[in-house]
Amino acid sequence: MNDKPARESETGAPQRGRGGIDYGMLTELVGYHLRRAQATVFDDFMRTMARDGVTPGQFGVLVLIQGNPGSTQSAIAKALGVERSTMVAVIDRLQEQGLVSREVAERDRRSYALRLTDAGAALTTRLRKRVRTHERRIAAALSEDEKRTLIGLLRRIGKS
Repeated sequence: MNDKPARESETGAPQRGRGGIDYGMLTELVGYHLRRAQATVFDDFMRTMARDGVTPGQFGVLVLIQGNPGSTQSAIAKALGVERSTMVAVIDRLQEQGLVSREVAERDRRSYALRLTDAGAALTTRLRKRVRTHERRIAAALSEDEKRTLIGLLRRIGKS
């Protein structure tokens, strides 16, 4: 075991963590902590959704289509901050599963309007309940004020 005292970073956080690992400047990096938190949240989400095999990205798409029926793939992609080509693959998968339908958009015949099928609407409604439980679990260590503050800070970083 390493008996060296933990050094402190410029922010005052100890740099030595579990197993005596010196994390160096990582303890000061917002991106490092965001990635660690994201991995924890993603893992919990995947366990929560294992029965239905829905990813966080797919859930986001389903929620946006449910709330904005008739929106185009491009509009949904822009709202989620993903590339259009990525969105096409996600919509293809959801359509193959019978959850989403594509229709030629009335205003732009080159685009597709998206709608949830009855099965997609039922699944999204059911998943919303599980996602609320997941959210409560991952935010359990935060007060409501802290949660609001964290969301606000993340929005500022993400510029959304």
